[in-house]
Amino acid sequence: MSLITITTGIACGGMATARRVAEELGMVLYDDDRLQEEAIEMGFSSEDMKSFDQTAPGLLTRLLRGRPAEYLELMAAAVYEVARRGEGILCGNGAPYFLRDFGCALHLRIHASEEFRVARLMKQKKIGEEEARKLIEKADSDLKGFMQFSFQMDWNDISLYDAIINVDKIGLDSAAAQIIAMAGTQQIQACSLTALETMEKLSLLKRVEAAILKNNINPQELFFEVPETGVVKIMGLINPMRTVGGVLEIVRAVPGVKDIICEAERHPMANI
Repeated sequence: MSLITITTGIACGGMATARRVAEELGMVLYDDDRLQEEAIEMGFSSEDMKSFDQTAPGLLTRLLRGRPAEYLELMAAAVYEVARRGEGILCGNGAPYFLRDFGCALHLRIHASEEFRVARLMKQKKIGEEEARKLIEKADSDLKGFMQFSFQMDWNDISLYDAIINVDKIGLDSAAAQIIAMAGTQQIQACSLTALETMEKLSLLKRVEAAILKNNINPQELFFEVPETGVVKIMGLINPMRTVGGVLEIVRAVPGVKDIICEAERHPMANI
């Protein structure tokens, strides 16, 4: 089993390389569209996942004026759901951040020179050189802003990646071959059952937190844990405008929740 995350910029050849690796290894490639499908299968609505595209124009602006916390919880839930299977290629969507402590994940950055990217974009989109450079500059700026805003991470920080592959020096075929070789190493193949169970618990936790945010409940005084698979523990204080039963109903409706341990109490102001 191999779990690979790939971070790349526009026209770097990252997605083309990822597709080659996925085909060769017979693995699922989780791009934006596939992660949306995954989230919908987990019980989220297509409306919830509308902005699940880190490369979409104006993403940062939409996040800031929309529901950024809920969006990030949804994203995390989908990434952890994939990770618990121990196999797959995850492109973008904060996967290196969410799986940074998941020892058997291979984190890669697919890089290319600006000249390579300009030439590739001009050919792909049938545009001029100046327009291609502007598109690259904007896309890189958006991605940098997304990573900084969402995770307080600099996507150019080399410590985030186990390897950085420069495709315009070695070519797409060689890049794919190198990734396949790395994915086959014993360290990457050895995903423990404990690690996979942890990912499953995290996926459920993020689903619950997303449901709480969606229902306009302030999460600052309410805390959740998943002590075992399918079991959600609720602690803290419940807003006076809510009832314990109402919160339990929201949590119970989250796919994957089998049992609830409620140690939460209504806020003292509810009795005034």
